[in-house]
Amino acid sequence: MTVKKPLPGELDPIETASRDEISALQLERLKWSLRHTYDNVAPYREKCIAKGVHPDDLKTLADLSRFPFMTKLDLRDHYPFGLFAVPRNKVARLHASSGTTGKPVVVGYTQQDLSNWADLVARSLRAAGLRAGDMVQNSYGYGMFTGGLGAHYGIERLGCTVVPMSGGQTEKQVQQIMDFRPEGIMVTPSYSLVIAEEFERQGIAPEDISLKVGVFGAEPWGEGMRAEIERKLGIDAIDIYGLTEVMGPGVACECIETKDGPVIWEDHFYPEIIDPETGEVLPDGEQGELVFTSLTKEAFPVIRYRTRDLTSLLPPTARSFRRIGKITGRSDDMLIVRGVNVFPTQVEEQILRDPRLSGNYQIHLARDGHLDQVEIRCELQRALSGKLGAAEIQQIAKELQHHIKTIVGISTQVSVMDADALPRTLTGKARRVFDERPKQL
Repeated sequence: MTVKKPLPGELDPIETASRDEISALQLERLKWSLRHTYDNVAPYREKCIAKGVHPDDLKTLADLSRFPFMTKLDLRDHYPFGLFAVPRNKVARLHASSGTTGKPVVVGYTQQDLSNWADLVARSLRAAGLRAGDMVQNSYGYGMFTGGLGAHYGIERLGCTVVPMSGGQTEKQVQQIMDFRPEGIMVTPSYSLVIAEEFERQGIAPEDISLKVGVFGAEPWGEGMRAEIERKLGIDAIDIYGLTEVMGPGVACECIETKDGPVIWEDHFYPEIIDPETGEVLPDGEQGELVFTSLTKEAFPVIRYRTRDLTSLLPPTARSFRRIGKITGRSDDMLIVRGVNVFPTQVEEQILRDPRLSGNYQIHLARDGHLDQVEIRCELQRALSGKLGAAEIQQIAKELQHHIKTIVGISTQVSVMDADALPRTLTGKARRVFDERPKQL
């Protein structure tokens, strides 16, 4: 598509501010947020007292490293409202994580929080190339998940027309895109491939699809997946970043001019990268765990929240704010296979090196005696499905085995299947890993 570069006055002034101006605003807001949290969130105040720090000790941004972290365990230990910083009757909305591995994380928003959230999603969509008057199909799930409503109000705040489709009903997703002709779509990257497959099934070519921009988040995805989505839908695929605990979608977003990693909206969120083992703050450019401190949140502020996302802080390009590199995975999603640390996205990248394979895959882990066994199940592109002989399919599997062994460092069994052999996600995030190994006691 033709990139819609920002016109003078389109950007918020802070997006083109100097680093000194950004740092000054961050320090002012950080002092407020830290005091607000200390005064109103008893569990965090107790953590500070135990560590011997007080909000008055914060004189510079670097002083933040002296303060304790918040983790998902804190949120679950004080479920549901124990970390809220305003009275319950000041909370305008609740959201929550899925809670598939324990109690869900429950977060709250004041009316001002919701307004800031809409502003930041609108800023993100503008960075992605969308403009007032465009139409955007919102295929994130509505409900307690932050994606649907978070995206919805940001689309409206930008002045766009929102199509509140939610997830699922793939045929209807395609029908509405063909009937309504939206310019943009917001959806998880894995489900976008399901939609793309439905276009293929109906014989609709990428050049006949109205979409120009897709804004994708809620799960890790790599450059191979970006290329696959862009080729199949004929769009620019933009990475939006967020998480329930920090706000939801719109904490950071790529700019269409560069597509070089999500720009953190540093006027609302202060980022750090730490060593996941020691907690030591690492310099910009080094790989580690992403930590966020909210600067403007009223109902549910977070101070040094450990996201478990592994990435690095990168220098500014299209905006004055720093960027994050592609999320390589989460420290709690890392698989250890025969002593090798493996992230699902590493396997995904090797699958998508081969243009004959699609982006649908599964990783199955089992244990035979003392040895880990890994099976990769993947699919042929629809155009090749049912057309290759057994020898050709076996060769594709051998090549993928070789690449995974050489690049990722583990031995695998690879099963190459026809299109549609693997189950599809119909409501959002795809399940990629099936770990049937006995749990260690």
